[in-house]
Amino acid sequence: MTDTTQLARLGLFDAKVPRYTSYPTAPHFGHDVGPGEFSSWIKQIPAGSAVSLYIHVPFCRRLCWFCACRTQGTQSDAPVAAYLKTLQAELAMLGDLLPDDVSLSRLHWGGGTPTLLSPSMMTDLAGAIADVAPFHPDAEFSVEIDPNEIDGPRLDALAAAGMNRASIGVQDFDPEIQKTIGRIQSYEVTRDAVDMIRDRGVRSLNADILFGLPDQSPARMAESVEKLLSLRPDRVALYGYAHVPWMAKRQQLIPSDKLPRPDERLALFETARRLFLWDQYDEIGIDHFALRDDGLSVARREGRLRRNFQGYTDDRAAALIGVGASSISRFPQGYAQNAPATGAHTGKIRDGQFSTTRGHAFAGDDRMRARMIEALMCDFRIDTAEITRDFGIGPDRLQAMFADANRQFDNLLEVTGNGIAIPRAARPLTRMVARAFDAYDLSHAGHSSAI
Repeated sequence: MTDTTQLARLGLFDAKVPRYTSYPTAPHFGHDVGPGEFSSWIKQIPAGSAVSLYIHVPFCRRLCWFCACRTQGTQSDAPVAAYLKTLQAELAMLGDLLPDDVSLSRLHWGGGTPTLLSPSMMTDLAGAIADVAPFHPDAEFSVEIDPNEIDGPRLDALAAAGMNRASIGVQDFDPEIQKTIGRIQSYEVTRDAVDMIRDRGVRSLNADILFGLPDQSPARMAESVEKLLSLRPDRVALYGYAHVPWMAKRQQLIPSDKLPRPDERLALFETARRLFLWDQYDEIGIDHFALRDDGLSVARREGRLRRNFQGYTDDRAAALIGVGASSISRFPQGYAQNAPATGAHTGKIRDGQFSTTRGHAFAGDDRMRARMIEALMCDFRIDTAEITRDFGIGPDRLQAMFADANRQFDNLLEVTGNGIAIPRAARPLTRMVARAFDAYDLSHAGHSSAI
């Protein structure tokens, strides 16, 4: 099935599809969700439950050209300090609404570059979070760490605050490719950062690496992966570079004519994939790998792998609360997103209200389709018994949906009375198969390449 002729015939090489970290996806969020809905959904979180918390720090010392995240550059600490006060105020507002006995199952600091905070800023932010809710006994506190923007005192502050998982971005170790994407980060700098992290007792390490970058070849891809494997991260995200210069203007600095073709992108992915499997990593979903004793591997084996805005997770919390500009929250009732611009977000918080500007309240069969798409993305199958039990849909209608999806893929999928499954050889099609269960119009959403 990985034959490029078959993939091309099915339209894979031309397809632009969502990554499905949510359903519906963010381009379909509307303005019918605001601060009132967000506050109401917070109040409805059950007493005694655990929630996840995401803190967004949008600042970077440098703006990497490949990045499409909502970030802004700064060489001064002044805007960072002002933003920290906004986060503290927002957290205090959140704490006023949450039940007293709610705990944190997951805490993640993302960005941007959270590690550009000074040690005292990190301590202050951690204290503001502790005032909102304590850690659950099995909590995981992860921080995105830029190896170029970290030192001993800052790692000391993070370790003291309870960080027990670190996440480092690698992208690619080839110096020429790093120059092309505006991200200079040597293997030595990365290795030293990993050593400092582990010296402070933080044993769990995530790493991101990209395929589909300009001038990448299978040989260069293999060299970068082998260097990454020498650091022995617990889990790896092998993301395909999404070239969307119409959305991320800085990507216009990356020469489009040097980008690999879709069939070449697939070869790069397969090169990296084989190396991770050879080194005894488990394959997690469409683009993650983890050591066998890592939480993601355990969750995959036990059938409780989930997917959210950070990718794959073993978190069981029903609510993920986003704090900071542009952050997205997920509740059983729907999604809520903060104002994307830092100034607009800060202004709302200063006025004593949440900055929720858009979102989506689940309606119709949203929840059912969300679960079906998540099941495909996590487990490559949809279980008929689960969907009929949890969503009240008749098995005949469900089987008709499966049959329709299978026809779209030349009957390459496996459809039985028990459900639908994507065979291993067809898994490069997973995002496209998920799209077959998406009821929203994707024609104008500007998504990235399926490969």
